[in-house]
Amino acid sequence: MDLSEPKQNLDDPIHGPELVTGGQTNASVTDTICALVERPRPSRAWYAAFVFSGLWVAVLFAMLGYLFLRGVGVWGVMNPTAWGFGIINMIFWIGIGHAGTLISAILFLFRQKWRTSINRFAEAMTIFALMCAAIFPTVHVGRPWVIYWVLPVPNFMGLWPNFRSPIPWDAFAISTYLIVSLMFWYVGMIPDLATLRDRAVSRLRFYIYGILSMGWRGSARHWHHYEWAYLLLAALATPLVVSVHSVISFDFAVAILPGWHSTIFPPYFVAGAIFSGLAMVVTLAVPARQFFGLKNFITLHHLENLNKMILLTGSVVGFAYIVEFFIAWYSGSIYERFAFMNRALGPYSWAFWIMFTCNVFVPQAFWFKSVRRGIPAMFVVSLLVNVGMWFERFVIIVSSTSQDFLPSSWGYYTPSWVEILTLLGSFGLFFMMFLLFCRYLPIIAMSEVKAVMAEENHAAEKH
Repeated sequence: MDLSEPKQNLDDPIHGPELVTGGQTNASVTDTICALVERPRPSRAWYAAFVFSGLWVAVLFAMLGYLFLRGVGVWGVMNPTAWGFGIINMIFWIGIGHAGTLISAILFLFRQKWRTSINRFAEAMTIFALMCAAIFPTVHVGRPWVIYWVLPVPNFMGLWPNFRSPIPWDAFAISTYLIVSLMFWYVGMIPDLATLRDRAVSRLRFYIYGILSMGWRGSARHWHHYEWAYLLLAALATPLVVSVHSVISFDFAVAILPGWHSTIFPPYFVAGAIFSGLAMVVTLAVPARQFFGLKNFITLHHLENLNKMILLTGSVVGFAYIVEFFIAWYSGSIYERFAFMNRALGPYSWAFWIMFTCNVFVPQAFWFKSVRRGIPAMFVVSLLVNVGMWFERFVIIVSSTSQDFLPSSWGYYTPSWVEILTLLGSFGLFFMMFLLFCRYLPIIAMSEVKAVMAEENHAAEKH
């Protein structure tokens, strides 16, 4: 296994660092990316990772089946903590998906060329994270077989959703985000799917990729319609970065519970979602570029830019933590003051300090270039950020509900083994879907990478 990094010209006065290294041509780009899909058998490492994640998927479905048979009593939730791992995991997974939309849509609208090598699997990450997120509110309602009642569609009972309940809000947020993200991801893959169709050596592959490519022939008319459709979907997906997690934050902000009733929650949740999503992109990009031989496409320049964004959003999250404590003190409300002091010094202080350390202190290491460009260091930081963001949701939900207005009802929430295994199983589902994506679909947008290479070559020739 080659652990060396390709050399890059970081001080090019014409167009900055190279976005594609190794002297790639259009043909070599096509051959390298398509080879990952066209190889007869994946590597042993892929099989080992797939089997391992598949075992956790089996655990996930076993826990869900056990939950359906026995009821939500198998969870550790109790009064007053009625929201436990189910809602914590839902918010965590929705947040993971935000980086895909940010990298694909917002950076596309701002014409950031460096996104081209990482946008495809960031978009895929969004789809798979939303699939994991949809599991938890579905089973949390207690009667998942009638979950369609939360949507404003006709049903035999003549019911209409209660729009004052957070459950329809979550359903609208997840379904809207999933539909738009899926369309954006699929439309962007159409030219590359046509390439796989034209290179197919078996009838089955030819027909499958032919159907998925929707008759793409690469004509000027096709490219014109494609670029307009991609631009419109990017413009449609951009507001979702702000709106979806703002809606999720309203689950808490509209409540009167101390620690939740805060106007800072919408921007705070959005920044945290992007923060955790970017960390997951780094977590996936580092092993992907190593094991699939993509170091010439996903370069240290791409990873360094991601780490700079993690540093920025992590600083915003840390500022939000400090503002929360300041407002709790400045408001003069004894209930707010108690809620936040209880977070830092109460029975769940261990979770609070894990959150604060991982989300505020750890990302500050990216101020140093050696850390931003060091593969082992950035991978460890990205893992710790995801741990910290999961604990952030735990702290927000559990610390505020476990000790509410009535001291006589206070309790200590402890997750059951069913909740813990369900969480681990959701990670298995996420990674299994990502492995299947890497095996059967182009992991890098070949058409966009070629366009960037053409622009760089044109700029160099003009200079």
